[in-house]
Amino acid sequence: MKAVVLAAGEGTRLRPLTDETPKGLLDVGGKPILSHCFEALVDLGIEELVVVIGYEGERIVARYGESFAGVPITYTRQHEREGMAHALLTAEEHVEEPFVVMDGDGVVWCDLQPLVDRQRDPGIDGTVLVEEVSAEAAREKMVCVLSERDEIVAQEQKPENPHDPSLVAASVQTATPELFDACRRVERSPRGEYEMSDAIRLRIAEGATLAAVRCEGWLVNVNTPAELRRADRLVREERE
Repeated sequence: MKAVVLAAGEGTRLRPLTDETPKGLLDVGGKPILSHCFEALVDLGIEELVVVIGYEGERIVARYGESFAGVPITYTRQHEREGMAHALLTAEEHVEEPFVVMDGDGVVWCDLQPLVDRQRDPGIDGTVLVEEVSAEAAREKMVCVLSERDEIVAQEQKPENPHDPSLVAASVQTATPELFDACRRVERSPRGEYEMSDAIRLRIAEGATLAAVRCEGWLVNVNTPAELRRADRLVREERE
């Protein structure tokens, strides 16, 4: 199985830290965020890392080169930052079978093996890591509604009145190549980007079976200085 890591973002909310550095190379617990991502994927037995770069992408190439821990890296480039669904499409030619998708700004400290195991079920079209958060946090996330079998039957992006607590999509999922077709068919969101959440919504509407896997641990998507500090603190605490 291959993994696509989305690492093209500019990290505007992390400025001035990202003035000349992609946020994937910012330090968390003594190593770049992307190293945490790659280590988690290598532990899953991933055979190839397909890394989507954009802003200051050459710095990522210079840092990691052609492989990580013996796993080959292929780079693709998102020339215009038009959203995560758009970024994923740059990797399409390199993926032929079910694959993992990971946000390149996520520090994940939980077992991801259940995601891959569920994906191997022929009745499953994809899996999504979900996390329980407060209603306040859910207002900035993609909230998932689950069936009794923990399959996603609906989702809502940044709802005004979410339940407290709510289950939200986290930074890791698995998918079949049909996700690429859904990414091609999404329309620009109000903020002018092609959103991964809209591609997932299309898949659900078309009857795809997407299994939710709960995060038994913690994760932090690093988008602000406060989240960077939190991720750094949590990693250092885990090592003590």
